[in-house]
Amino acid sequence: MLNLLSIFVGVLVFFGAIIGFIPFFGWFNWLLIPLALFGLVLGMLSSHRSGRNLNIVLIVFCALRLMIGGGLF
Repeated sequence: MLNLLSIFVGVLVFFGAIIGFIPFFGWFNWLLIPLALFGLVLGMLSSHRSGRNLNIVLIVFCALRLMIGGGLF
């Protein structure tokens, strides 16, 4: 059950990351990283790994997008 919640949070973060990839919406990733960290914790508490791995990839993706945009753009 925790893995399903983790995947659900990861899917929400994924769609938010698509919005955050648009120029001048990079600041949205600042809101998505803590949400993905919450999904990561749920995935770590689960016996399966897919939710955890999804959220790790999304955290890295959002962090790279923030670095490219200077943390704001």
